[in-house]
Amino acid sequence: MSVPNDIGRRAYIARLVQKIADPAQAILGYQELVIEAVLENGPAEALPDLEKVLGAARDLNLLIKRLLEMEASQTAGIFTVDSELRHDLRTPMNAILGYSEMVLEDFSDVLAASIVDDIAKIIEESRFLLEQIDGRLDVFSDDPDEKPTDHIDVTIAADLARTIAARVAPSSDETGRILVVDDTASNRDLLNRRLTRDGHLVTVASSGEEALRILETQEFDLALADILMPDMNGIELLSRLKSHERLREIPVIMISGLKDDDAIIRCIEAGAEDYLHKPIDPVLLRARITACLERSRWRERERRYLAQIEFEKERADTLLDAILPRQVVKRLADGEKVIADRIDMATIVFADIVNFTEFAARTPPITLVQRLGELFSRFDELADQHGIEKIKTIGDAYMAAAGLPDPRPDHAQAAVAFARAMLAETYQMTGERRLSLRIGINSGPVIAGLIGRKRFVYDVWGHTVNVASRMESCGTPGRIQISQSTFDALGPDFGECHREIRDIHGIGKYPTYLLL
Repeated sequence: MSVPNDIGRRAYIARLVQKIADPAQAILGYQELVIEAVLENGPAEALPDLEKVLGAARDLNLLIKRLLEMEASQTAGIFTVDSELRHDLRTPMNAILGYSEMVLEDFSDVLAASIVDDIAKIIEESRFLLEQIDGRLDVFSDDPDEKPTDHIDVTIAADLARTIAARVAPSSDETGRILVVDDTASNRDLLNRRLTRDGHLVTVASSGEEALRILETQEFDLALADILMPDMNGIELLSRLKSHERLREIPVIMISGLKDDDAIIRCIEAGAEDYLHKPIDPVLLRARITACLERSRWRERERRYLAQIEFEKERADTLLDAILPRQVVKRLADGEKVIADRIDMATIVFADIVNFTEFAARTPPITLVQRLGELFSRFDELADQHGIEKIKTIGDAYMAAAGLPDPRPDHAQAAVAFARAMLAETYQMTGERRLSLRIGINSGPVIAGLIGRKRFVYDVWGHTVNVASRMESCGTPGRIQISQSTFDALGPDFGECHREIRDIHGIGKYPTYLLL
């Protein structure tokens, strides 16, 4: 039906005010009867909450008088209360419904049946009034006492069933630390009591600024925030939280008396986890909080799992870096299945501890492994310092290479500097029981690659490797023996060497050089 013309406007407003005023007056009347009966018959413990309901009912009736001065909307024949007034009306409604339901939950077994009946009527009239505030009733209905069909079944039994369902305590896994932010004392008190009853640890704040101060020193699993607050509204508070590095992960449920889709959309876009309308249905409140905390805990588990995965990945990468060249690790990570390279020129270093077998026979195993580990660990550090790639250890032998996997022009010089550092370190570390190294070096082309699946090994092959091994095996303890190709790679300005033609097993006559 269309909105009436100017002649019918006064009748339109009068009919509207009557529809809203009647249930508000009924609520006040019933509540006065309830308090009178409780004062006469008890229980006295219910009186504080009932007095709060009475105060809220009086506030509601005063607010409704403001409607006389408001203009009606002319859209589709349905009166639409402006957002601010709707919020103001919902504040006492929230107190009326909340405290009335609490009284039924706490005292339904000791209250007289007539009192329970009157409280149920208050709840029924409150919900009916909410329907009108939301603009869902046609103010030109023929029957002024008509109520929506969804209120027909609002009975004492239905209300008690809801309260019984609401009193089922959640498990400890469903409870959490909750911050409630609302500028209305009754709203804070109701939420605090309901949430505390469910086992949650609750902290309340009367403003957004107070909430931010509390969040500086306390940790929370969830926040409930009213939208309309004087100093900082709920959406501004939400934006502050989501822009803060530490606080952005706290899920926030927005609460408001505004039934405005735009407000809901703005909250969700700003990062709200959920949205609840006032007056808050206790069953719905519990369900939303339980679901929100569960989602939050799943996200926290996911973050822990991802952190654990990242930790394990870093540990695996560190382990791979310890046994493989970094370039090879990267190629593996990039998906290469077969890693094999031909290096045109590299220098291979073999070092072997002289008479190690005899030393091992007279040394306790723990001492032997400890001393060998310390020595080879120091060789690893020297290899890093000189840019040398450790290839492997075989018993008491140490193999390294210069110029791979990345080629370098000074591979021979780097290998000789590394070998001299190994001799000096061995002399310094072994103390009175001196261990002596025999070192052989050769330069030339090699094949380098990764083999194995259970245990990766980066190795080198070719004639160059065989000659380097021979340089070591036929060398002199405490000295470095190099091949002709390494001598040539070092250049004429390298320094003096002792040249000798030696009969090398598997090679024949071959010039070698002992470094002085």
